Amino acid sequence: MPTSATARPTTPPTLWAARGRHVGSAAEDTVRRTLQRLKDDHVVDDFLEPPDEPAAAPASGPRTDGTPGFRIFEARWKAPGAVTVRARLILEPGSAGGQEWTLLAEAEEVWDVAWPSPATMFWPDDPDVTWDRDAATGLRLRGINTLPDDDRAVRRLLKAAGRSPWNIHVVVHEAMTPDHRGRVPLAQRLPPGLRHRVVEHRAAPQQLRVVNWALEDFGVQVPRGGAVVLPGTPAPADYAAVDFSVRTVFLDGSEPTGLLTAVTSFAALPRPLPGDAAGALDSLREDWRLLTLREELERERKLVAMYSEALEAMTRSRDLYREAAERAAEALAVYRESAGAAPAGPPPSEAPTASSLRGLTRTLDRFRASARMSRPDPAGRDATGPSTGTRAGSGTEAGTGG
Repeated sequence: MPTSATARPTTPPTLWAARGRHVGSAAEDTVRRTLQRLKDDHVVDDFLEPPDEPAAAPASGPRTDGTPGFRIFEARWKAPGAVTVRARLILEPGSAGGQEWTLLAEAEEVWDVAWPSPATMFWPDDPDVTWDRDAATGLRLRGINTLPDDDRAVRRLLKAAGRSPWNIHVVVHEAMTPDHRGRVPLAQRLPPGLRHRVVEHRAAPQQLRVVNWALEDFGVQVPRGGAVVLPGTPAPADYAAVDFSVRTVFLDGSEPTGLLTAVTSFAALPRPLPGDAAGALDSLREDWRLLTLREELERERKLVAMYSEALEAMTRSRDLYREAAERAAEALAVYRESAGAAPAGPPPSEAPTASSLRGLTRTLDRFRASARMSRPDPAGRDATGPSTGTRAGSGTEAGTGG
């Protein structure tokens, strides 16, 4: 099974998100007519088609930069309990033709799957209008999708379904070919909030082996005559294949309680936010234009408070800078006054150096040594021996005596 991306943020519990494809024409007109009709019927409080936005969403997500073919619709309504819901639909040209749509709706409280589907606020709940195609596989969201006969086509289709991070994909194996009672789409039995987020794949009795072969990479298997909810990529952290595998699904017209429980339990898991949904969610929260008068006043108050804080910070910075400049000027004046009152020292060229002082000291030491050597002995002796005067005196005295 694909490992979950722990670094990816979790889808907020207040968010409803889905992606699909409109394969017909005039998708924008269809959305406008639906919104206007629901506003006239007081189902939708208000809606708006904002002008082209200058900033583009990340390249991995829906673009909203005014490129031809891109359109944005905003709508606001009340869920049961007077819970305000804000929703944004982004239309963009599809790679396989038609137009792809990304729909994010965020409520003031945790989303309840029993609430009306946001998809029906923008699209008509009419089976003949072809807006309900899964973006990853091209299959219907509100019907039964029989797997193709070719084994390689089955493998490609289920690989694409298993990698889809947006909608919920369910694979059901028919133990035997059902009659009309077993051809009731699962979506009709799901809560309203899940009907446009689930893709139901039906495998014929002889396709069990190829189906499980195609699902090996995702770590799940379909029981014979049962069903499995695919984990998606990345998988939720709490996903365990055994918890979302149903051993038996009776396709006899009875309500498939086990399968409904598995799908609703999977939808309640904390699921990683699709990587290309981050830009759309930021756009919903930060670029929202459909404001009530009260919301506009609150927004203006926040802007005034923000500007006031910025101005106060600039004023504090200016005062601190002025005070620092004044202190620096005072310190410079004191320094100049003290430098002018001090006596002038010798010019740098006349100032004695350490080496000249050492030379003068050595010369004086030599003079002192010479003076000591030339100084007369107090006893009439010089430094080298007896005095010559003594020797002469002695000789005179000897001659006289003779």
